[in-house]
Amino acid sequence: MYNRSSGILLHPSSLPGKHGIGDFGTAAYKFVDLLANLKQTLWQVLPLCPVADGYSPYQSPSAFAGNPLLISLELLRDEGFLIEDELKDVPDFSLDFVDFADVEVWKMARLRQAFQNFENNSTSEQKNIMQSWSSNSAFWLDDYATFASMKIISGGLSWTEWPVGWKFRESGEIQLFREKQAPEISFQKFVQWQFFKQWSSLRKYANQRGIKIIGDLPIFVAYDSTEVWANPELFELDENQQLSSVAGVPPDFFSETGQHWGNPLYRWNEMRKDGFSWWKNRLRYSLEQFNIVRIDHFRGFENYWKIPATAATAAEGQWQSGPGLAFFEEMKNELGDLQIIAEDLGLITPDVNVLREKCGFPGMKVLQFAFYDENNAYLPQNYETSNTVVYTGTHDNNTTLGWFRELDELERKRLRVYLDKDVKEDAVCYELLRLAWSSIADIALAPLQDLLNLGGECRMNLPGTSGGKNWGWRCRNEQLNKLHQHWIKNLTETYGRNQ
Repeated sequence: MYNRSSGILLHPSSLPGKHGIGDFGTAAYKFVDLLANLKQTLWQVLPLCPVADGYSPYQSPSAFAGNPLLISLELLRDEGFLIEDELKDVPDFSLDFVDFADVEVWKMARLRQAFQNFENNSTSEQKNIMQSWSSNSAFWLDDYATFASMKIISGGLSWTEWPVGWKFRESGEIQLFREKQAPEISFQKFVQWQFFKQWSSLRKYANQRGIKIIGDLPIFVAYDSTEVWANPELFELDENQQLSSVAGVPPDFFSETGQHWGNPLYRWNEMRKDGFSWWKNRLRYSLEQFNIVRIDHFRGFENYWKIPATAATAAEGQWQSGPGLAFFEEMKNELGDLQIIAEDLGLITPDVNVLREKCGFPGMKVLQFAFYDENNAYLPQNYETSNTVVYTGTHDNNTTLGWFRELDELERKRLRVYLDKDVKEDAVCYELLRLAWSSIADIALAPLQDLLNLGGECRMNLPGTSGGKNWGWRCRNEQLNKLHQHWIKNLTETYGRNQ
């Protein structure tokens, strides 16, 4: 399905820059150039949606909107929506970590200034372009802009705590709010217009340089999100719009009580009535933003773990049947060939593998999981098909160096025997990349941290935790500059992934 290729996993927020967070500006274009120079042809960016408490893009207030913090203020300046003086007095932001709270306060103030300048100084042509984009995006944008505005007006309260007329979307109350708060709603639409305008230009540049973008689509949405507020009939809620059940995974090797995610579950039978139209819109939009879409928690389409909303842990859940093959047949009939990667990590039963194989989607292998036993399915010689994506580690793993430092003696011995050498800390990332790049998997990917041989203090996310340093890691320009003469280029050419 895919050419033999390789690439790097890096969320744009991790790029260098002076505004406290990576964005779609100069550093992103330089990173695309770096990928091309290193003979890489893939950039996995993870979800680009807005973040809420905990900063995880997998618990976003919108399945469609983009994260305003990724907008480049310098590009807004170049377009004339900001002047140089409005970008002065930048706080002393960390170059190594995103302080989301401080960055949001400072950057959103600049975005509001840009919007005011647009309102006051833009040409009729510019306003028409924004209006045209807003009209084409109205199927999600109108609800999102209203939701985001209500969030601000309510002081950040969850929609379940809003006044009754807002919470239950009484038409008169919604219309009154939209009229009264028209400037705020227009601001939200302006921000989204700029996000997707900048992202579209960056993606086009990447594609022109031979780089395909892999994006992420989380299977579930957050409870406190536009989608649940606007479409409560599609989710398992009670008559008061409270959660009746939530998503998660059962107890396993990694957790005695399982994982209690708290996301609302879909009413698949309700969605089936109109041919899964909500999902068609969502997947179509994702495929427009990315060349390839990785679906997180793919197994949930075959069967999913249903946990009572009142349960203390995920251990009290039970398996339920998902929409299965019929769902993807509907998607393919509507959208054509689906460029999808199926995240199939964790507890995967044979029926999930059958669904993935019938769909033709590649699954995932993670080398950091490969050394628990000698017959592990993640060991390269055990890959049954080239229709596979192999990772050294993902955003949810420790960095490879951090992982190596925490290996117990038995796992170290298995790694040593498998590599036929006593690998040292300064070589372990190279060795795992070599295993990935030399494997039969069509696609090989590694987080940027592994190419830089960085330790566990630079990991992106620790599953089961919220906030802290999760999602905050950033690289520096000098670190990226070191990669220009890196061994990754030779490794890629040697194993035929520079196509």
